[in-house]
Amino acid sequence: MDTNNIRNLKPERIWNHFADLNEIPRPSKKEDKIIKFIKNFGASLKLETIEDKCGNVIIKKSATPGFENRKKVVLQSHLDMVCQKNNDVEFDFETQGIKMTYEGDWVHALGTTLGADNGIGVAAIMSVLSSNEIEHPAIEALFTIDEETGMTGAFELGEGLLTGDILLNLDTEEDDEIDIGCAGGIDVTARAKYEEKEIDKNFLTYEIKLSGLHGGHSGMEIHKGLGNSNKLLNRFLYDFLDLDIRLVSFDGGGLRNAIPREAHAVFSISQDKKDQLENRFEILYSKIKLEFNSIDSNLTCNLTSIDKATIGLSNEDSKKFISSLQAVHNGVLRMSPDIEGLVEASNNIARVQVENGKAEIQCLTRSSVESSKIWVASSVKAAFELAGMKVELSGSYPGWKPNPSSEILSIAEKIYEKEHGEKPSVQACHAGLECGIIGEKYPNLDMISFGPTIKGAHSPKEKVSISSVQKFWNYLLLILKDIPVK
Repeated sequence: MDTNNIRNLKPERIWNHFADLNEIPRPSKKEDKIIKFIKNFGASLKLETIEDKCGNVIIKKSATPGFENRKKVVLQSHLDMVCQKNNDVEFDFETQGIKMTYEGDWVHALGTTLGADNGIGVAAIMSVLSSNEIEHPAIEALFTIDEETGMTGAFELGEGLLTGDILLNLDTEEDDEIDIGCAGGIDVTARAKYEEKEIDKNFLTYEIKLSGLHGGHSGMEIHKGLGNSNKLLNRFLYDFLDLDIRLVSFDGGGLRNAIPREAHAVFSISQDKKDQLENRFEILYSKIKLEFNSIDSNLTCNLTSIDKATIGLSNEDSKKFISSLQAVHNGVLRMSPDIEGLVEASNNIARVQVENGKAEIQCLTRSSVESSKIWVASSVKAAFELAGMKVELSGSYPGWKPNPSSEILSIAEKIYEKEHGEKPSVQACHAGLECGIIGEKYPNLDMISFGPTIKGAHSPKEKVSISSVQKFWNYLLLILKDIPVK
């Protein structure tokens, strides 16, 4: 790990805390080590440190002299990170620290996600807590768990734990942006069990592999039209359906909140259809490459003959499964009619798996409007049910309704314009932020979200701008210094 060089970046306080964080494994739902680390950090500063019933950590720090009469601020970020790696990288997220380096203005990891989402936010809060020089009002630092795979920490946060007036969420990814709203989400999971049939001895078996896609955040980057490996691979299978293929397996994607980058499938086909299959593959592959050349230029797909499979789905069940995956929409379904440029509703077909006759498809449906979230989820559900699959809706979380009249927003806007000579972009985002959930428990909190520039979040291409971290840090300090009186 190129930690020494990272630690020398400016501001050193943040980069040293970030390097410390990245030495601790912190996958979602497996945060025991990072919880212990943060608790020890608070204790080492002799600050009041609380772990709630689900693993959230709250560290409290008194106001610096002269700031005792200011409103109390909750600084909030999440401890967990999305764990994605390239297939050719050997890495265990449960036991290893992130290996990172930098080139030019960008810090990135070596073949894995970096954890800048939301590790830079956590490091910034740690930097405020560990400083004796920074001027600030009373602070409640809230470090939540499992934001990336269910927002469990925010959902299970107890009432009465926070007494702050203002919440600063440090979990957005453009340094010229202030977020005042976000989308809600719901998990859609379709499952089926098929009776596998014996495959005729004169059939050939093929493996088709698709890789090289950019991937990314299934909320913040869903509008970019990035390739979804599950949908693209299925385009080939759907094109082959009239050749009477037998699906043996399908394995694509990973986490619900990541646009899938890789997928592969195994299927069998009659030997006399071999030439048709290979010709169709080449024709469709060239078309898809052309379609995605400007945004996913590294897309590759290979069709390879392999050892014969003996059993697989029947032709009828193969058609049902492949057709259902073809029918379900992936990507943006509706743009907001009220906020220009905002995605209102989308669906990400994140994970597809068929093995030993068992099939499971995992989607994440998002919307900034609760009624359209349910509409999209029910549309996805209906398509899979028509194919005979059982569908479960779970993990629903609310959006965060914008408050353009927010006092802290007005302060943050003025500071940004004074510092940079232009107004910040005030946005609602299509990602899921914990503000909506926390706001339901603490409705009097005045909330905004901001952060440094991070690109490629939720993918091994994740990187964070060094100059942007400096800008974000200076901005945070100015906001803390300008918090209004009670």
